[in-house]
Amino acid sequence: MTFIDGTVVNVALPALQADLHATITDVQWVVEAYALFLGALILVGGAMGDQLGRKRVFLFGVVSFTAASIFCGLATSPRMLIIARGLQGIGAAFLVPGSLAIISATFSDADRGRAIGTWSGFSAITTAIGPVIGGWLIEHVSWRAAFFLNVPLAAIVVALSLRFMDESRDPSRTARIDGSGALLGVFGLGGIVFGLLEWPPLGPRHPLVLGTLGLGTLCLVLLVIVERRARNPMMPLDLFGSRTFTLANVLTLLLYGALGVVFFLLPLDLIQVQHYSATAAGAALVPFAIIMFTLSRWAGGLVARIGPRLPLTIGPVISAIGIGLFARGGTSGSYWSSVFPAVCLLGFGMTITVAPLTTTVMGAVETHRAGVASGINNTVARVAGLLAIAVFGVLLSNRFDAEVEPRLDRLALSPAASVEIGKELPKMAGAELKNVAIEPGQRAAVQRAIDEAFVSGFQLVVLWAAILALAAGVFGAGIPSALPAKSRSEAA
Repeated sequence: MTFIDGTVVNVALPALQADLHATITDVQWVVEAYALFLGALILVGGAMGDQLGRKRVFLFGVVSFTAASIFCGLATSPRMLIIARGLQGIGAAFLVPGSLAIISATFSDADRGRAIGTWSGFSAITTAIGPVIGGWLIEHVSWRAAFFLNVPLAAIVVALSLRFMDESRDPSRTARIDGSGALLGVFGLGGIVFGLLEWPPLGPRHPLVLGTLGLGTLCLVLLVIVERRARNPMMPLDLFGSRTFTLANVLTLLLYGALGVVFFLLPLDLIQVQHYSATAAGAALVPFAIIMFTLSRWAGGLVARIGPRLPLTIGPVISAIGIGLFARGGTSGSYWSSVFPAVCLLGFGMTITVAPLTTTVMGAVETHRAGVASGINNTVARVAGLLAIAVFGVLLSNRFDAEVEPRLDRLALSPAASVEIGKELPKMAGAELKNVAIEPGQRAAVQRAIDEAFVSGFQLVVLWAAILALAAGVFGAGIPSALPAKSRSEAA
């Protein structure tokens, strides 16, 4: 459910933008509202499962996630959809962390590896087929069907869980759950994201932008102070005393930030500018998932054979080259010459990186703290995309405005047409011109100007995302060539 939802929503963005008349800021919030609450609360969800019962919390997450999915499908305005996506993120925060913990508690040591392998296989398969199925539903039914798809899946999950799943919990976890840390995380990340998303329409000096950025920064500073003093912190900061753990998480922040912003903008470019169908846009990323699924077992053994440094250096560099290749696409182009090579290189680079990165994070700390270390790294990966989309959204908006205005000025439009077109520009490539009173030739010229301005912004963001991925490789090169002797065999 969560892997399908994470990939299908990006493909659905152009359709829901057109149907709900949403601006590019609204579209960003559709993605960010979900990522904000999931990223800020995922550690709390894991802790609640350990303390209150993993089955109970897992089922609560499934039901909450599904109810929010129905709310998403029934939304009649961008604001309703954004609120529903936030509720979906809260449900996912209780659903996601319990899955592997339940598998670990259910299966014996002899069967656990195969069970986790099956979990990984299904994750890869749904990541591959989700956008294609979702794209077909969006194209032939409605974007709302992409959210309603969760209802029958949830019914199956609940039935199987009630029939076959045993309750489990961590008897050692008895301390109070770190609610203050969770609230500070939500308000800190939320304030910064809100300020960055509202920066383009309101301006950098607007009191609301300055106030929310300041509030977000203050809450994150307080989060560090609170987590240092908490008896049972949501995020134990002493783990960052390990150089390997710290470098691995910086690498995660940079690389997953680059990945998140590319996967957010690419469907908009393919559907709105290059006029792919929703199904074709979903299928465009299938090679990425196939490569990761096919080579993941091989990549999983790299740390044991050659250590973590080489794959965590080379993998991000290959990913950066793949990301950079997306900039070659314009307002039109062949999939096989522009998109396919970029998708394949990015998939290969991420395959080399992901399994060794997980192994490195788990092996950088004591065995009994591997669970919380993995949870922190998962949180960093989620927050990376959240922040990158907000930050690069400002860059995209500024480049789009700088490019589109002079292009439109050269078309000598009437004042009335300029006003009508100006109302559509906040939608960027999703601008609707069919009701603007201009000649067909001028309408085509205006659409071309908008598309070219969006592509210019897309290319700029993609190149900066490639730089982020290269920087991740630099931090990977600083990771020791071998894990600590005590942890290496266990992590491998």
